Amino acid sequence: MTTNLNQATLSDSDKQDVMESIVSIHEKLSFLINLSQEERRSLPKMGDKTRIFVQKAMEVANRHDEFLPRSFDIAEMRRAVSLYESLYPILLSLGQLHELLEDTYYAAGNEAYTSARVVYQSAKIHGRGIGIDTVVEELGTRFSRKSRKSQSQPRQA
Repeated sequence: MTTNLNQATLSDSDKQDVMESIVSIHEKLSFLINLSQEERRSLPKMGDKTRIFVQKAMEVANRHDEFLPRSFDIAEMRRAVSLYESLYPILLSLGQLHELLEDTYYAAGNEAYTSARVVYQSAKIHGRGIGIDTVVEELGTRFSRKSRKSQSQPRQA
């Protein structure tokens, strides 16, 4: 893992701008829905092959609507296809951004945690008698483990 976060910062102003941009995206995409896991699983997956199938079916419906059922709404299909095609590049871009943001978040967390461990180890070794014993003890609770005896319950016959 190569990271170059040594000089990276996010000012409060930039953070606020990003949060406002996210709000703006939410406002522009106010029609977004939230599916349950079950609903999501029940929907067919729209991979490349299905995408091509939908595009070709749309072409057929546009050129030869005479054989479609009367109840079939071509305008509704056009809206759905258009929305799907419009959302696709946004989804890809946000997916890439999400991955970069998440990777950077985890790397920054790792750097922060690694630094905190150096502080803890140094304070534990060299910080005695300077008034930080309580803080060192509090920091140490992060690494404390319960003994196996206290975790296991006595067996009853």
